[in-house]
Amino acid sequence: VQLQASGGGLVQAGGSLRLSCAASGNIFRINDLGWYRQAPGKERELVAAITIGGSTNYADSVKGRFTISRDNAKNTVYLEMNSLKPEDTAVYHCNAKGLYIRDYDHIDAFNAWGQGTLVTVSS
Repeated sequence: VQLQASGGGLVQAGGSLRLSCAASGNIFRINDLGWYRQAPGKERELVAAITIGGSTNYADSVKGRFTISRDNAKNTVYLEMNSLKPEDTAVYHCNAKGLYIRDYDHIDAFNAWGQGTLVTVSS
């Protein structure tokens, strides 16, 4: 399973960006989708996550500003980011966990990461 993220870029503080991440491959089902970020010199942290049932979870630092959503038909997860702050500057990675079709009679679990997309917020 491969994940392709897009939508990063340079934006001024207070601006908005929308990240997308599309999964491809022999996917049977995607259970959990999430966005993580890693700023220079810091550890990777969870930004937002969404389950197959639509339940969401957000980091305290982005609550009320970021919205995660998913399109199951397109195997895609989105992150709408509003009121961006300089401290949101980081490389954003998408993550997907689920099941894939290994061969004609085997289904196996996967935990895949996207390549990362850089978000830079200027003050």
